[in-house]
Amino acid sequence: MAASTVHLRSDADRVAALLELPPVAALIRALEDSRWTGRPGYPVRTMVGVTLAKSVYALPTWSRTLRLVAEHDALRTVLGGVVPSDDAVYRFTAKLREHRHLLDAALDATVRAVKATRPDYGVDVAIDGSDLPAYANGQKYVYNHGPERERFSDPDASWGHRSSVGTRKGGGYYGYKLHAAVCARTELPVAWTTRTARESEHGHVAGLLDTMARRGIAPATAALDKGYDASDVHATLIDRGVRPVIALMETARVKRGEHKPPTCEHGTWTFAGADDKRGATQWRCPTKACTPASRWIKYDRLHPPIPHTTARWKSLYRGRTSVERAFGRLKNEAGLTPLRLRGLDRVSLHVDLTILTTLAVALTRASAVEQLPAA
Repeated sequence: MAASTVHLRSDADRVAALLELPPVAALIRALEDSRWTGRPGYPVRTMVGVTLAKSVYALPTWSRTLRLVAEHDALRTVLGGVVPSDDAVYRFTAKLREHRHLLDAALDATVRAVKATRPDYGVDVAIDGSDLPAYANGQKYVYNHGPERERFSDPDASWGHRSSVGTRKGGGYYGYKLHAAVCARTELPVAWTTRTARESEHGHVAGLLDTMARRGIAPATAALDKGYDASDVHATLIDRGVRPVIALMETARVKRGEHKPPTCEHGTWTFAGADDKRGATQWRCPTKACTPASRWIKYDRLHPPIPHTTARWKSLYRGRTSVERAFGRLKNEAGLTPLRLRGLDRVSLHVDLTILTTLAVALTRASAVEQLPAA
């Protein structure tokens, strides 16, 4: 976001600002209202602050987060002057899992608040999946050349495949996968879901689009890599009014050149626009000497509403890398990885809290920009 150059004085101040945001404050009130009778325990505001501080300081475990609170006077003051116990934090996260609808409401409200501050948020999105290796024994075999392992310390995780990145080799891994739609302009998450590694990425595109619609986000385009180049993905996007920007796989039809623009004796025909009501793109003879001088081609994976040969397609597809950068920030700057918990419910909650903190930080930065004095 343009506001990313504005920083608060310290991370403790940032946690304090996050706790005052309307979506976070509403979550705190809702959790307080859901409290059962009995010993009050630690304040809900303190517990929510601890969950936010874990991502702000990019700490992998609750134990390290609580040790930081105990040693950090400013942070401890922000959290009410108390240091919760490890058991209290685990009980609180169990309560969050039990009341997921309250956290979902806070996430929806946060996304809408970001949209209110940045109208271009979610106009162009990029969709992809990223690996989350499990906190478990990742050896596929009991021993070298031995039988395959049957029991794992994280039974919810599964085997999946990831591509090579940098110096990391591609191949199989044991764990989970984060499927996300990220705004190509602000590089902030818009919708996401956490699943086991074996599940195909294709099947989650519709769910991500439905989540965006529930949050009031109506993207105009969606950029995806060639791993999503399938007729069902194209149809899912077009049926929801989203124009797909997907790289083509080297299929037999592509090798035959069926994806190229029409040609005639006068040269290659030019793109003349797309009509969503017709569900087709229009192409014209370069000299208009042919009869008819134009023709319509129905939408499909080879002939999308934004043709692959246009400058607009190339520009939008370059925005696909925004989702990779967003994954990198979540993992390396917000403490999303390495995982130090097990079970799909716990991993999913960890992802939600990390992204909630990321979006909330973006909101505080936007508020800081609004409060700057005019030059």
